[in-house]
Amino acid sequence: MRHFDDIFPFSAIVGQEQMKQALILNAINPLIGGVLIKGEKGTAKSTAARALAHLLPDRQVVEGCTFGCDPAETKGLCIDCQKKYPHLAATTARMRVIELPISATEDKVVGSLDIEHAIKMGEKKFEPGILAQAHRNILYVDEVNLLNDHIVDVLLDAAAMGMNFIEREGVSYVHPAAFILIGTMNPEEGELRPQLLDRFGLCVDIEGIHDAATRVEVIRRRQKYEDAPEEFIHTWEPQEQELRNRIVRAQRLLPDVVVSDEMLMMIAQICIDMAVDGHRADITMMKTAATIAAYHGRNAVNAEDVQEAASLVLSHRLRRRPFSEQQMDKQKMEQSIQKSQKDRQKPQHDHEHHDHGKPKENTMPDGSTTTVFAEGSPFRLNQQSVTQPRRIDAFRREGNGRRSVTESRDGKYVRSRIPKTIGPDIAIDATIRAAAPYQRERKGNLAVRIESTDLREKVRERRTGNTVLFVVDASGSMGAQQRMTAVKGAILSLLIDAYQKRDRVGLVVFRGRGAEVLLPPTSSVELARKYMQTLPVGGKTPLAHGLLKGLEVLRRELMVNRHAIPRMVLVSDGKANVSMGSGSPLDDAKEIAIHIRDEGISSLVIDSEQSFVAFGLAHQISDEMGAKYIRLEDLSGEGIADIVRGIGM
Repeated sequence: MRHFDDIFPFSAIVGQEQMKQALILNAINPLIGGVLIKGEKGTAKSTAARALAHLLPDRQVVEGCTFGCDPAETKGLCIDCQKKYPHLAATTARMRVIELPISATEDKVVGSLDIEHAIKMGEKKFEPGILAQAHRNILYVDEVNLLNDHIVDVLLDAAAMGMNFIEREGVSYVHPAAFILIGTMNPEEGELRPQLLDRFGLCVDIEGIHDAATRVEVIRRRQKYEDAPEEFIHTWEPQEQELRNRIVRAQRLLPDVVVSDEMLMMIAQICIDMAVDGHRADITMMKTAATIAAYHGRNAVNAEDVQEAASLVLSHRLRRRPFSEQQMDKQKMEQSIQKSQKDRQKPQHDHEHHDHGKPKENTMPDGSTTTVFAEGSPFRLNQQSVTQPRRIDAFRREGNGRRSVTESRDGKYVRSRIPKTIGPDIAIDATIRAAAPYQRERKGNLAVRIESTDLREKVRERRTGNTVLFVVDASGSMGAQQRMTAVKGAILSLLIDAYQKRDRVGLVVFRGRGAEVLLPPTSSVELARKYMQTLPVGGKTPLAHGLLKGLEVLRRELMVNRHAIPRMVLVSDGKANVSMGSGSPLDDAKEIAIHIRDEGISSLVIDSEQSFVAFGLAHQISDEMGAKYIRLEDLSGEGIADIVRGIGM
């Protein structure tokens, strides 16, 4: 029989040695700052995280403490334990894996006011959230790159400070929140915000095993585990205990590990030569190297420890621009180590040219240069703000700029208001404040007596992202080469901007007898780079097919993310010559253009007509779409990007 507590043994996981090493190092020394695991689905990421918690030894906790404080620590105790100190009763508890759901609200993550206690007793009481449960445990975030931005901000603050500060709904509270942060993501599903990416101490890129014999061993072990989990776990217990003891020995040895000045110079030199931003990489590499030395039973860090630490610490910090490859240059790192070792061996009087080891002003990592494609190249977007008119749509999204008021419950609570109709998202703090002046006049058994006129609802705010879909004519008509050059430059530029602002950009190409989605809406620069190498050109002009495909893509996007702001950019000369059925190709295109306008999709038509005799067909399509119209010959790629930013909402 399969029991809920049966966990696949950590030692039984086949392969993925670097991932297992990164997890073990964080278990030995949580100050490393967690690990980000990037890779395909089904590569034992979540299995390893849960197995790690089961592997680690039981820990001492204060009996009855909500946060599981350490009774041996004088610092980092919660408020209740501080009041009881030093009379703290101790007990043991197993380390747990606390999962942070992608759909978690801010209330659920940071904690909130205990509504039932406030109503019955008339007192404020804090109700702990996920961060409280995560203290001294493992916080596991699957698909961390898909987290809402305001949740990411809260997670960043708690991970950096080891404390959770709450100022909301009339509650002021602080509690410890020191945890091992484990995040997983698939790069093709979107990039991680750079601010959060750098917060992860270590990063591991994993992929499926390609050796047939090893894959067979994976199957065998999994089958044995599912057939008889208790027997399988018992079989691997000696290896588990051996690894557990090794981790405990490393934890005890870690405070005595020495990182010499020579090793510190080597760490600094590597970071300089690899052109890593900031100093977090240096500090994390030092901690990781010391932990590696402790894991191997040594009390001093050597060059091999530094090199091993660099491969875990630097891989996600090398990239300075989004379109460069994120890969470690091992040869360059080895040269940096050799250079550092040679500098140590030189006599003091040989160091006459002090600028030899200094970083050059324009030093850049190998992966930082902007990738240049066959047609077009990325450029810096004009960052001047574009004034946007106010808009209220079917989802009651209103506001200016990057943040908008939302009626959903997944935004950040910013203020309260009197509700038009009573809903589930009640602002308890504002409601109690509204009822407070009338308590003497009201009768009842509750500590706080609330009437319907006192009710206030929460006003939430969240970041709104644009979904910009380029629908591009790739037929063989004159000017196709220029179209591709300008549009590709604009798409690459918008993707660089999306990397920072959570916008999504897609590409539909129509030619021949139909249309295809060349690039689905994405903020993943990795996936974009793959599909943007070349664009197909040639054939007839199925304009109606392209518009219909673009409409379908935006409809699906709004079903997945109803807060997205859809925008369509059509690049064509309007000379449709392929119909949807037996009708006129141009009439078919106009009919679909009307549907696009009726669904409230903001659009822009860029006319690529270049013949001496202008037919103005693209202008007719623009009128039916209710779109802004502009000629391609008046634009550069940068101009397209600026115009897209200014499409009316």
